[in-house]
Amino acid sequence: MMIPIRLARNEEEKHDKCGVFAIAGEKNVTLDVYAGLLALQHRGQESCGIATANGGKLRLFTGMGLVSEVFKQDDLALIEGSAAIGHVRYSTTGASSAENAQPFCIRKQGELAIGFNGNLTNYDELKKELEGRGRKFKSSTDTEAIGFMLIDELSEGKNIFKAVEDTMKRLDGAYSLVSLLEGGEVIACRDPQGFRPLCVGKKGKAYVVASESCALDAIDAEFVREVEPGECVLIIDGKLESRILKTAPRKAQCMFEYVYFARPDAVFSGKVVGVVRQKLGEILAVKKKLDVDLVIPVPDSGRSAAYGYALASGKPFAEALIKNRYVYRTFIMPSQKQRVNSVRLKVNFIKSLVKGKRIALVDDSIVRGNTLRKIAALCREAGAREVHLVISCPKIIAPCFMGIDFPTGEELIAHNNKSIEAISKELGVDSLTYMDIEGLVEAIGIPKNELCMACLNGDYPVRISPGTKELGRSKSCG
Repeated sequence: MMIPIRLARNEEEKHDKCGVFAIAGEKNVTLDVYAGLLALQHRGQESCGIATANGGKLRLFTGMGLVSEVFKQDDLALIEGSAAIGHVRYSTTGASSAENAQPFCIRKQGELAIGFNGNLTNYDELKKELEGRGRKFKSSTDTEAIGFMLIDELSEGKNIFKAVEDTMKRLDGAYSLVSLLEGGEVIACRDPQGFRPLCVGKKGKAYVVASESCALDAIDAEFVREVEPGECVLIIDGKLESRILKTAPRKAQCMFEYVYFARPDAVFSGKVVGVVRQKLGEILAVKKKLDVDLVIPVPDSGRSAAYGYALASGKPFAEALIKNRYVYRTFIMPSQKQRVNSVRLKVNFIKSLVKGKRIALVDDSIVRGNTLRKIAALCREAGAREVHLVISCPKIIAPCFMGIDFPTGEELIAHNNKSIEAISKELGVDSLTYMDIEGLVEAIGIPKNELCMACLNGDYPVRISPGTKELGRSKSCG
């Protein structure tokens, strides 16, 4: 039986991506899961939640807002447990609302809690099937659909691995998920293409699963390995068991995790994200030698690439664009108007460093272009003589259906492969330099056929259902 604690405090809509965390094996793991979620806050700023298992019961606490806003010391005391999962959310499928905050608890001859990062590309088909069998959805996310299917399989008396395998057989798209059973067992699995990251660590007697290795560092856990594509990891009775349950013709790790989303100190496939970003900048400096006086990063995700560009080009580097850290990312705000209006609140140039100079602004990517258009204008207002834009990601020309917030194609500034000259004019800059796909692959250091670059070339590595395309479901963490 689930013990309801309470739901939601802050109804403000704050967005980013999604992150998952799980731990089991110690007497009380609540503080560890809280710390893990703090480390993953960059992946989801809209809502968060923790589910714990204790004495054969699940306890759930979710709310709107940042981890530090939602959970207070007294709250954590109410959900003590020897096993727990946690989630930070960005709304991609489903509205920004308390009903969509994760983890979810699903009941049927037992209970499970589930949290999810990714996007099911056949969600519309699965939802229709489940509703036809009498399932009533309380949320508008893919996560609930997975939870329904998994608990149905478990209720048939199947062992955990078989239940997960039969669930995974029906899922198309990207997913890294964690689930907690009322007996304290923790399930974690990753889609067979490996779109979204997931890793395993160990702290004392406890095993830990997290979206990024930085969350392991936050609780002083030892990194063990990444969860393999198609693998299910089970933490049960203090032991770690695993099996590969589903395979795919090719891997398709999301290149945008390296370019933008992940924390610079995260490690994927043995590659430190910040080092990859610096190399992107170095490659760009060789690709395009600009006659500029100063290299300025667009904080925060452009910093490593800007440093690499300055290092390789021999141009001075300066943190002349200052970020207000109490304003959320514009990429993840719920409307175009809010994005544009927030830029002046979010950043400000140091005029004495910019005035009269030819400036190279370095950023990670251009999606819609709203923020960079405004930043370029602010740079000129600060007295820049020329503004040159350097982007460490190739042109984004197609929407993402695997879990990244790229809108419908029409909203993308480079839609229909718009020319660099046209984009440069639209952004109001003197020149625009994009990374090319070859340079991106070189910097990441993973074979091209093991990366998902669908947003760069329109080549999707999984089936996208007609309903998904029609809805323009450009990303999800569930």
